[in-house]
Amino acid sequence: MAKTEVNTSDLGRRERQIMDAVHRLGEASVSEVRDEIPAPPSYSSVRTMVRLLESKGLLTHRQCGKRYVYRATQSRDQASRSALRHLLETFFKGSATEAVAAILDAESVGEDELKRIESIVRKARQEGK
Repeated sequence: MAKTEVNTSDLGRRERQIMDAVHRLGEASVSEVRDEIPAPPSYSSVRTMVRLLESKGLLTHRQCGKRYVYRATQSRDQASRSALRHLLETFFKGSATEAVAAILDAESVGEDELKRIESIVRKARQEGK
């Protein structure tokens, strides 16, 4: 099955929590997802949100005995990249430079992390990105 990229930028807090739980668990029933959510809503609310996420193309299911087991349709990495693109567009007018500057201004970045960032930039230049 070909992996498609689905927009995750408009998810609400609970939907993001459900997606995080499914990514952590790999596959999960509604009960297992509910157990992973802090201060979880009712079982039926989680079931409704899981079905909604499935209708949005973010989850898929298979039947396992009498229950459905859900999994994400895209990897955590794909979802993270989609969310990051949305973040860049929304808060930084699409500027990676502005985003990196904001991170460096707001956070205490250690020497190891700075070296890693330099390495990533060097590699991107070599690849012509």
